[in-house]
Amino acid sequence: MTDDPYAWLEDVEGTEALAWVRERNGEKAAELAATPSFAATKQRIRAILDSDEKIPDVTRRGDHLYNFWKDAEHERGIWRRTTLDSYRTDDPDWETVLDLDALNEAEGENWVWHGASAWRGTPGSPDAYRYVLIDLSRGGSDADVTREFDLHTKTFVDGGFYRPEAKGGLVWESLDTTIVFTDFGEGSMTPSGYPRIVKRWRRGTPLSEAETLFEGEPDDMYIGGGHDQTPGFERTFVSRRITFRTAELYLVQGEELVQVPTPLSAEEDIHREWLTVELRDDWTPGDVTYPAGSLLAARLDDVLAGSTDYQVLFAPTETTSLAGATWTRDHLVLNVLEDVTNRLEVLTPREDGTFVRSAVDGVPTVGTVAVAAVDPVTSNDVWLYVTDFLTPTTLSLATIGDDGVMGEPEPLKSMPAFFDASGLVAEQHFVTSDDGTRVPYFLVRREDLAYDGTAPTLLYGYGGFEISLTPSYSGALGSAWLEQGGVYALANIRGGGEYGPRWHQAALKQHRHRAYEDMAAVARDLVARGITSPQHLGVQGGSNGGLLTGNMLTRYPELFGAVVIQVPLLDMKRYSHLLAGASWMDEYGDPDDPEQWEFIRTFSPYHLLDADRDYPPVLFTTSTRDDRVHPGHARKMAAAMLAAGKDVTYYENIEGGHGGAATNDQAAHMSALAYEFLRSRLAG
Repeated sequence: MTDDPYAWLEDVEGTEALAWVRERNGEKAAELAATPSFAATKQRIRAILDSDEKIPDVTRRGDHLYNFWKDAEHERGIWRRTTLDSYRTDDPDWETVLDLDALNEAEGENWVWHGASAWRGTPGSPDAYRYVLIDLSRGGSDADVTREFDLHTKTFVDGGFYRPEAKGGLVWESLDTTIVFTDFGEGSMTPSGYPRIVKRWRRGTPLSEAETLFEGEPDDMYIGGGHDQTPGFERTFVSRRITFRTAELYLVQGEELVQVPTPLSAEEDIHREWLTVELRDDWTPGDVTYPAGSLLAARLDDVLAGSTDYQVLFAPTETTSLAGATWTRDHLVLNVLEDVTNRLEVLTPREDGTFVRSAVDGVPTVGTVAVAAVDPVTSNDVWLYVTDFLTPTTLSLATIGDDGVMGEPEPLKSMPAFFDASGLVAEQHFVTSDDGTRVPYFLVRREDLAYDGTAPTLLYGYGGFEISLTPSYSGALGSAWLEQGGVYALANIRGGGEYGPRWHQAALKQHRHRAYEDMAAVARDLVARGITSPQHLGVQGGSNGGLLTGNMLTRYPELFGAVVIQVPLLDMKRYSHLLAGASWMDEYGDPDDPEQWEFIRTFSPYHLLDADRDYPPVLFTTSTRDDRVHPGHARKMAAAMLAAGKDVTYYENIEGGHGGAATNDQAAHMSALAYEFLRSRLAG
């Protein structure tokens, strides 16, 4: 494909392009949405999303726990707070801090919540945890504004800090100084559409007079900054992300920037006096070589003074990888995946620079465990989230003692059972891919499955950016699919992070085909086991997972009876020129380089499309307000397939950003579309 007849669909809000979108939305997607079964599915999913019994995720700020909440009465949501004692009760006393629906009505906007960061201040002082910087997005796009807010008066600060709409951020350095990285005008943004300059901005001065701290190179991906508010360890830093997987970290010391001497591909974290380094490649800083996937630790001052001596906190094996490392005030909690199952360890630093290791007992051996610090500055408490496919998620509070032993978790909240899981079982299987690699996947099925190849089955995957897929409880999946007799499979293919950097790097660039071969191997295994057959097997994925399902459609159409492609990348010739696409060339390659295009074209669905080939029915969904993955990908692929007479259902939500939906109603609509499409095509 040398000339692109559908390039005009890249004009996101062009009159002709939006007319095409409205016409497509009014076709098969509208017919699907008009059916009684769709209405019932959407209503049930909406009820789950609006349920008062969901777990309110909280963030501690001073004496309060803050939560952002959406339900039937609060479409855009409310930011609210309570105390820990009240949160422990069945009916916490919530105080509304900011009502987004009321704000939108007053300002004539469609703000979507993007989060808030607080200035800690001095404990006990009148300004402690009083002021926050709130990020708001129009319609859910990545670009947002930042506005200063007073938690005492519950109003925006008149004349306070305000960052105009752009991709970037604004963070506290002191009550009267912020670190800002945003669109400062011509030449201040990278080819990926992110900030290239970091500045220090003082209260009462115009943004145009902010002091430049660092300016990246024109081809860098993202330049950002931050500030550590930990008393006694206050630090301002600058992060130069050169590509998606390479970065430099600098400490701002007076008029100078001091680089932290770690590998470009590593991920650093600084906590109090400690520097931790998570390696993506082998590293030999001195006489010792540390393997990729390891987590190292050393005192920051020693490293800045030239020391290359590190403690190995975690070293990977063939079956293990590091899923996360979470600091409390005095301890580090490691979350390790072993064949995609979590286990926890607590590491406690000693005066001699070594760490004492304590195992965490009582963590479920099946499912997913997530850990978050309650307040890493002042507390050794952690939130523990435990979930699996069939058991509603539980949130507990646990305290790590001085000896590094985690106390018995205190259950605080538990999600209700949103679907009937009786008679369902979850299990893990392994399959051999084309090159002999052992690939795991999870399967949720009825215990009395007939194994006659007739079960409608949904296969889900992602396979990119070192992101791991683990079991989790989904009321929407359970009620709209599992409870209706459907089987669900979750694939842990290469490109993800289930086995650390090696698993991810095995499917980069010219090796991308391995991710698709893994996914196809899982699909074939589902058929070989008698669980389903191609006409009853569907596949679904979004973003990079949309690229995955686009390749399942064009490379392996014979394996599937239906394909769902959400907010996808599909035109890999143009992706690096569309919105944030240039930032992903580490993952996929540079299509403007003829040598690299030769392998990229082998996984570009838009270019693999053959008008004379038979394809299964396909549903495309995207968002006009997605300013990360361009909606033109889905638009153009759908247009090309429609011109070839293929079975295409298309729906584009006007809002939602890369998440696809800005409200619970929109989310329920998008989710119901996918499930109803799959059920109508696969039930047979």
